[in-house]
Amino acid sequence: MLKSALLLLALFISSVTFSQEDLNNDLKIFLDCNVCDHTYMKQNLGNVQFVRDQGLSDVHLFFVTQRNGSGGRSYDIEFIGKNEFENINYKLSFSTDSNMTRDDVRKRTLEYIKLGLVRFWIANDNMTNVSVSVPSPENETEEKDEIDPWNYWVFRVGANGYFNGQESNNSSNLNINLSARRVTEKNKFSFRVNFGENKSTFTFDGEDIVAINNNKSLNVSDVISINDHWSYGLFGNIGTSTYSNYDLFWRLRPALEYNFFKYEESAKKQLILSYRNGLVSNNYIERSVFGEEKELLVQHSFLLGGSVRQEWGNINGEASFSQYLHDTTLNNLGFFLGANIRVFKGFNFNVSGNYRITRDQINLPAGDISLEELLLQQQQLQSGYNYFVSIGFSYQFGSIYNSIVNPRFNF
Repeated sequence: MLKSALLLLALFISSVTFSQEDLNNDLKIFLDCNVCDHTYMKQNLGNVQFVRDQGLSDVHLFFVTQRNGSGGRSYDIEFIGKNEFENINYKLSFSTDSNMTRDDVRKRTLEYIKLGLVRFWIANDNMTNVSVSVPSPENETEEKDEIDPWNYWVFRVGANGYFNGQESNNSSNLNINLSARRVTEKNKFSFRVNFGENKSTFTFDGEDIVAINNNKSLNVSDVISINDHWSYGLFGNIGTSTYSNYDLFWRLRPALEYNFFKYEESAKKQLILSYRNGLVSNNYIERSVFGEEKELLVQHSFLLGGSVRQEWGNINGEASFSQYLHDTTLNNLGFFLGANIRVFKGFNFNVSGNYRITRDQINLPAGDISLEELLLQQQQLQSGYNYFVSIGFSYQFGSIYNSIVNPRFNF
């Protein structure tokens, strides 16, 4: 009886799947894009059916994006034909900048999707309501190289804060930042200033307990391209932090990096090995656990990291190690792994986690920490390790189409 029921269920699912696949002659597309407005695309792109899995599609739209020098993104869209369209594969590229609104970005993305699908619509013999517009010769203007008055410089000023409270406590947080950067093929320079303050007040037995943490920092970096695989850079920062017991600190570290793949392939895959070595100067608010009020040290670090993004999903991970050279037992070893993998049709597996062994907390203040400082997190605490792990999966089945948008109650 059980075998008969399972057989009937399998036949039913097969018949439903077959009837769905023959629903109409529209292109079935799978939009594989983490930064796209999927709702907007479904509401504004006709002559297609959006499907829930790449294995059900006629065309897989595979997006690869990277941040560009203007503060926007560089997009590569791969139009990957499936089934009878498997001989059609090509790529379109475009860029956005920081002055574009989210609406501008999604409109440009949609235009490039339409442009890329024209060839598939022709092959599918379904050109209903499809048109192509190009300028007439008399209206066509020659493209001229525009002189950039800012010479690739991009500046940003930002501030944010929050205030909340109740009868027995209140808190406030304020952050102000200023940054400048200039990115070219040969050089990447960045400059950032940040100020932050967090204040919490608790009232207990008529007495106010006030906790204030503030930090100030200035970070500067300059990276030079050597060739397709090698880069070197200089990284420096200076600042203060009451939470980390720094009255004043500064770092200056040259670095060298090697990418086993060409940098131009970094959106899809990269495997890098980097090394930094430089000076670390600390002036402490309270005497450190090593009895130091100030010190100048040499520190070096290694990092091996990689990432892959393909049709089947993405994987990224890294291993890092840092060490003080005056005492090699003062070191820090960390690992990170993240993956999102399509195992089979409708089934995705994801895992991420990091683990860090910390043996280099030289900045911790000497003496015992009070209960108030512990509860209010006014000081950094000693910890030999820290970790985070997340594991999950998803499986989706049912109707292969998901083009309908219904935003009512946001559900």
